[in-house]
Amino acid sequence: MNIQLNGEPRTLPASATLLDLLAAEQLLQRRVAVEVNGEIVSRSRHAEHVLAEGDVVEIVHALGGG
Repeated sequence: MNIQLNGEPRTLPASATLLDLLAAEQLLQRRVAVEVNGEIVSRSRHAEHVLAEGDVVEIVHALGGG
């Protein structure tokens, strides 16, 4: 299936979840916020949120500091 990730095309296996996408992008250990088609998906739902053809995903890294 084809999706857009931060404005770039990505191809994923059918029925891939957000957790699968984060693993493929090596982001499992990072603090990130994930939005799919304009809606935030909470971290607790990443494993159950199945992506669909044409989804638009934005991943933002949380930055600390002060």
